[in-house]
Amino acid sequence: QVQLVESGGGLVQPGGSLRLSCVASGSIFSINGMAWYRQAPGKERELVAGITSGGSTNYADSVKGRFTISGNNAKNMVYLQMNSLRPEDTAVYYCNADLLRTAWATFARTYWGQGTQVTVSS
Repeated sequence: QVQLVESGGGLVQPGGSLRLSCVASGSIFSINGMAWYRQAPGKERELVAGITSGGSTNYADSVKGRFTISGNNAKNMVYLQMNSLRPEDTAVYYCNADLLRTAWATFARTYWGQGTQVTVSS
């Protein structure tokens, strides 16, 4: 079994900051990449930021310059530093991992955390 657990969500005022964390645990041989997605009520889930095990990153245009994704390969963790938060950032943020459970796996699988609520409001 593989589990992803997010933490760090909460209520913050516009312009404030939050740091989300996600840890992957269980039967894991290697992680190809991890990412943060978010989903607001009535909207589709969207990619916020992603990072590969090699450190390459990508961001949604809406968060560039405000959010920073980072990872710790040794700890199977990924972080999302969110600065200059806006009300439109309000959503449930989900951790995603693309990984191999065993050394003999023929393809990677994607796993999801349960999500953590981020609310930006005054």
